[in-house]
Amino acid sequence: MTNKPLIILGNGGHASVLTEILLQQGHTIIGFTTSTIEQNNFGLTYLGPDEVIDHYSNEEVELVLGLGMLGPSSVREKMFIYFKEKGYFFKTIIHSATIISPSVKLAEGVQIMAGAIVQTQTIIADNTIVNTGALIDHDCQIGAHVHIAPGAKISGAVQIKNSTHIGTGTTIIQGIQIGRNCLIGAGSVVVKNISDNLKAFGVPAKEV
Repeated sequence: MTNKPLIILGNGGHASVLTEILLQQGHTIIGFTTSTIEQNNFGLTYLGPDEVIDHYSNEEVELVLGLGMLGPSSVREKMFIYFKEKGYFFKTIIHSATIISPSVKLAEGVQIMAGAIVQTQTIIADNTIVNTGALIDHDCQIGAHVHIAPGAKISGAVQIKNSTHIGTGTTIIQGIQIGRNCLIGAGSVVVKNISDNLKAFGVPAKEV
């Protein structure tokens, strides 16, 4: 595991949470990028817009994608792919107050926040957020660029495909499959499969 200096893309609430985790873990943060000059809650240096990253060698720094997701969005995905194609590496971040089974497989750039639990044989793909207090049980397959919002509960053997947003406090029963680019509304209870590119809300969740 490398411990290179870090550059954070973004300066909003999600970036602040990540910054605090990284500072507590003793990482060196060079600064942050945004399209306009902004103050930073932790006194980090403003480096410029995202294009300034080209001034740093991809062998000398790692990136942290500090943009959150309020719903299905291609922004995080596009930024991740753009800098990956330039040869940069995104740091996987795990808060110290998590429980993660030794058999779990985490891909590049995964971010797991305080209080999250990820159980046996679960696989989480690139650039996915497992937010505060989310629970993912055994044998789940979570795709790339997914957001599991705070307090979501995902039972065993659930499959969630790429670029889907699981809303705050959602419950998904065992064995469910959710397609790519879906939005599952906050507080929903998912008891049947959801196809690609759909929105579902309610108890039980219904497609809309």
